[in-house]
Amino acid sequence: MNKNEQILKGFADIYNKTVILNKAKMEMELKECKSSEVHCIEYIGKNKDSNVTRLAESFYMTRGAISKLTKKLMEKGYIESYQRMDNNKEIYFKLTKLGQEIYKCHEKLHKEFCNRDKVVFEGIDSEQLDKMIAFVENYNRHLDAELKKQNIDKKIYS
Repeated sequence: MNKNEQILKGFADIYNKTVILNKAKMEMELKECKSSEVHCIEYIGKNKDSNVTRLAESFYMTRGAISKLTKKLMEKGYIESYQRMDNNKEIYFKLTKLGQEIYKCHEKLHKEFCNRDKVVFEGIDSEQLDKMIAFVENYNRHLDAELKKQNIDKKIYS
C-alpha cells in the first residue's frame, strides 16, 4: 500500500471508528431521534432562516428527502415552520423548545467527544494542523471538481 492509499484508508478508518464510538452514546442519550434527525436539528439550531434548499445542499440530499425529514421533525414537535415578512413564498424552520433540548444535548455530546479525542490534537503543533487543514480543503476542492466534471449530483448518493 502506498502512502496515498494509507492516508485514504486512515481517513476511512478514523471515520468508521468515530461513528462506532459516538453512535452508542448518541443513541443512549438521544433515543427518540435518528442520526439524520439530530443533524438536521443541529443545522437548524446553528443557521438562522434554514430552509429546504439550504438543508439539502448541506446534507447532499434531495429536496424531497429533506421535505420528508422536516415533516417528520415537525410531527415530533422538534421544529416548526415560519415565513419571513419580506418573503412570504419561502418556508423556513426553527427549533421548538423540545428541539432546543435535543440540540443542547447533542452539543454536550460533541464536547464530550472532543474532550475524549483532544489528547491526539494536543500532540500536534499549529503548523502541522494548518497543513492538514490545507490538505483536506485541497482534496475536497479536487473531489468537487471531479464531481462537476463527471456531471455527478452529490445529492443522489446520500
